[in-house]
Amino acid sequence: MADLKSFAEQLVNLTVKEVNELAQILKDEYGIEPAAAAVAVAAPAGGGDAPAAAVEQTAFDVILKEAGGQKLAVVKLVKDLTGLGLKEAKDLVDGAPKEVKTGVTKEEAESLKKSLEEAGAVVEVK
Repeated sequence: MADLKSFAEQLVNLTVKEVNELAQILKDEYGIEPAAAAVAVAAPAGGGDAPAAAVEQTAFDVILKEAGGQKLAVVKLVKDLTGLGLKEAKDLVDGAPKEVKTGVTKEEAESLKKSLEEAGAVVEVK
């Protein structure tokens, strides 16, 4: 059981770049399409009878809608917040709207949103 908890912690702490690499490995080596994996993870285990609306959301996605007027500051901040390289951070900002981080806690999502908005970006938390 301790190994599974450790594995879960590792998954939760992956950067966007690492998640993309994991998705590519799952697709190339095991034939698992990333979209199918996301559905499998999101599906409730054991056919629960509780309605979905009663479950409080615990994982949030931070989405960069647009870089705003201070694009360079936003690129540097995205680089620092995600652990991406400079080119990957620039590509993420240039490709907006894009997910900056996924599956984070509400507190972390709000903190990321505040930081990015202070740098001039338009951000959405889902």
